[in-house]
Amino acid sequence: MPTKFLYWWDSYRREFDAVVVRINGNRVWLDQTMFHPRSGGVSNDTGKLTWQGEEYVVKEVVKEGEDAVHLLDREPRFKVGDTVHGVIDWERRYRLMRLHTATHIIAALAYRKYNALVTGGEITPEYARDDYNLALSSDALRKAFQDLITEANEVVKRGIPVKVYFLKREEALKIPGIVKLAEREPPPGEEWRIVEIEGIDVQADGGPHVANTREIGEIVFLKSESRGKDKKRVYYTVKP
Repeated sequence: MPTKFLYWWDSYRREFDAVVVRINGNRVWLDQTMFHPRSGGVSNDTGKLTWQGEEYVVKEVVKEGEDAVHLLDREPRFKVGDTVHGVIDWERRYRLMRLHTATHIIAALAYRKYNALVTGGEITPEYARDDYNLALSSDALRKAFQDLITEANEVVKRGIPVKVYFLKREEALKIPGIVKLAEREPPPGEEWRIVEIEGIDVQADGGPHVANTREIGEIVFLKSESRGKDKKRVYYTVKP
């Protein structure tokens, strides 16, 4: 059975119990997890697993197929079948959630204004980086991204609910712009997890998000770069 990702239903849950299903050195597979693996450009969660008073640092979480693999600071003494308790680093997770929802707002505005799609990106606790297939001159680029972020901050201030729900594949495919990543096929599976910012954006997405845009705080433009004729890059962060 693939790993059950508990944050699909509740991004705010910080602790959980899980059964160990596989161990390979310091790599641990669980039946379910709150740890978000590094995927979709979003950095992984960190935290700890505890078992019978012993504490193991979760240094990294990666996705292999449909499973999350937890990389610990050392080889564990617990065995397959044991129950462990997991705690995520909430400060790191919440920063990632805020930036992740911010990327959806900016991507939606860029799609509306320029018909631009995201061609790549990275979300860390410190900043987000997005690449767009935009054909803009270097002179126009900085202002274009600054204006998009100004518009995004107006959306943030409106305190719009961020809904998470599941749709059958055939229903989801009827939604315009359900996938805003260039050169990306619609996700597999008969049921998709949908993240909707009411009136702004609807996307198929598997990552953690805030429940209201106001939680994002202020989106701050850092810099922009031209990486080629149709590849424009923007860096931004959130504060506080």
